[in-house]
Amino acid sequence: MVKGNRVALIGTGFVGSSYAFGLLNQGVADELIMIDLNEEKAKGDVLDLNHGKVFAQQSLNISFGTYEDCKDVDLVVICAGANQKPGETRLQLVEKNLKIFHSIVTQVVDSGFDGIFLVATNPVDVLTYAVWKYSGFPKERVIGSGTILDTARFRFLLGEYFQVAPQNVHGYIIGEHGDSELPVYSSVDVGGVAVLDMIKKHPEYTQEDLDDIFVNVRDAAYQIINSKGATYYGIAMGLVRITKAILHNENSILTVSTLMEGEYGEDDVYIGVPAIINRNGVREVIELNLSEKEKEQFARSADVLREILKPHF
Repeated sequence: MVKGNRVALIGTGFVGSSYAFGLLNQGVADELIMIDLNEEKAKGDVLDLNHGKVFAQQSLNISFGTYEDCKDVDLVVICAGANQKPGETRLQLVEKNLKIFHSIVTQVVDSGFDGIFLVATNPVDVLTYAVWKYSGFPKERVIGSGTILDTARFRFLLGEYFQVAPQNVHGYIIGEHGDSELPVYSSVDVGGVAVLDMIKKHPEYTQEDLDDIFVNVRDAAYQIINSKGATYYGIAMGLVRITKAILHNENSILTVSTLMEGEYGEDDVYIGVPAIINRNGVREVIELNLSEKEKEQFARSADVLREILKPHF
């Protein structure tokens, strides 16, 4: 058995295999176990990835496995489930994927697994809540990818607009990973300068442009799905980023889906917010100082998710 940071990946489709490729390239973990209902696909991915190890910066032990192998891993990443079809919203996927997830989580927990769950499958906020319920794990150890990709898209587009590197744009998309999400423009800054101040001082920048940027962020998945059938590179890199924050005990702030227990005035819902992530999972939620409009939008987003959860839990 390899010692060190061990990850089990469940679901080796577009997102799962892209995540495995990112993990190999970035040298984040020591071992990766790949699990899929389609065993031949998973075994093929293991072979293919292992052939690239010669070119990787750091060795990653990659193997095919089953749910029993989750017993001693630190992190279980779930990318399994039905895909979003063109014209289908993330929330319409819920019925199909809840059934799949009940089976997966039961088998993982039965293996003796006692680490952290990281969920990527859509609708991610709903399914992360489901993993929390099905597993009986503390909320800190069940994390969804949330709005990490929406936030990355947001920073990228704002960087293009202001012609600065996206790493120097600080801002968040929060709420449901989906149609009711919202941009927190009240706290966006570029190199420490508030974006709302920038549009007041510079006539070439407008609120209308910022509104358009958000629409492009919100609808990006639909555009990509219509073009190539699925989105996977961006979210896979987001998952690698969360994995690194967990396994390397970073205490990094990332926008993930986590359980609300009074934060932002919400309860009993998993939803995307900035949170401090470390080896124990979610250390704490960062509560942004939202404007009145943003508070209303966030409350509406939480209501959307609770309505979907209501018939099932």
